[in-house]
Amino acid sequence: MSKDKKAQIKEAIRQLHAGVPPDQVKERFRSVLEGTDSLEIAKIEEELAKEGMKKEEIRKLCDVHMAIVKEQLEKQMPNMKPSQPISILMEEHKIMLQMGEKLTALSNKILRVNDMRYVTKEIHEVEHVAEDFTDAEKHYLREENVLFPSVEKHGITEPPAIMWMEHDQIREQKKQLHKLIADLKTSGFESFKQQLWDTAKSMGNLLSNHFYKENNILFPAAMSVVTEAEWMDVRREFDEIGYCCFTPPELGAVAPAESKVVQTQVPKGILNFETGNLTKEQLEALLNTLPVDVTFVDSNDTVQYFNKPDKRFFVRTKAVIGRKVAMCHPEKSLHIVSRIVESLKSGKKNVAEFWITLNNRFLLIRFFAVRDSSGKYMGTMEVVQDLTDLKKLEGERRLLDWTD
Repeated sequence: MSKDKKAQIKEAIRQLHAGVPPDQVKERFRSVLEGTDSLEIAKIEEELAKEGMKKEEIRKLCDVHMAIVKEQLEKQMPNMKPSQPISILMEEHKIMLQMGEKLTALSNKILRVNDMRYVTKEIHEVEHVAEDFTDAEKHYLREENVLFPSVEKHGITEPPAIMWMEHDQIREQKKQLHKLIADLKTSGFESFKQQLWDTAKSMGNLLSNHFYKENNILFPAAMSVVTEAEWMDVRREFDEIGYCCFTPPELGAVAPAESKVVQTQVPKGILNFETGNLTKEQLEALLNTLPVDVTFVDSNDTVQYFNKPDKRFFVRTKAVIGRKVAMCHPEKSLHIVSRIVESLKSGKKNVAEFWITLNNRFLLIRFFAVRDSSGKYMGTMEVVQDLTDLKKLEGERRLLDWTD
């Protein structure tokens, strides 16, 4: 994009932000706005964010300047196979919009009656729609944990951040819908039907606006920057998270066998795992930061590793490395330890759990069978965790409640 075009579009957005009527802005900048695609809009939003405009302001502006370039946006999505991740998301959008329309129709019918007995069927249908909206969570999780990171790797960070903000608004609407249904008996029918109607309208508008922005800004931008090899990985991870109860079965099927993970070169000294890369120092610090004692006994029943958390509950010294696990326990409990290990090794069990009180602390002790991807036994991991304070927790303390 030329500097002049970029400057003019940014000026158009600033004028919208200053309150200039959209029609005036559209007419004034018609020549430069024509032909503007989603990727250009996304990059401009990135620059506005860097210049200090808040995400919430950009989100509000997004609705307005999207309407200005609506005609251009709707022409840009390329043809896709039904199994393409973006195609799956768009098909789910269609179905969820239909769910929203059904909720609005049911709410309108319920609103017009005075006796709940005449709409018991409709209320049950509202409950089913609410359950389907709950199951739609996998749709948002796939976007937030797979699509958004894939787009962000290519320098597009603001549109995903704005879409995530709207996901949380949708979640709040779904909570409100479930609360209304749960409180029906205590709140009374009159209150219920009015609040249901208001919630249905609000949710319908939110979904419609949100899906339009994703379909016409985020998704085309993603199609412009994400490579074919990356899309194969995206589809594989979509399959791993799973699909919604309403996702068409032919779209939610397992991705084709040829969709293989693209291996990237890992610098020397970096440990390459299936889910990421760490240096030896990072891995050791990570394991020592865990609020649990971890000990690993290999397939030959030999102690091979233990971590060093700030607080230990049982003594571990480097002298035990290479020692047979049978030699690390007193005679009276040796036969039990041997039975546990043999049970895990044979596949009869995958975990054994015990809990004790030691020095006024309530400890959970668990033994896990460690197996490779083919199920072959590699050893046993012992994990000791202090549950004393955890047992006292009640209610909720959410992330937003945190103070430093």
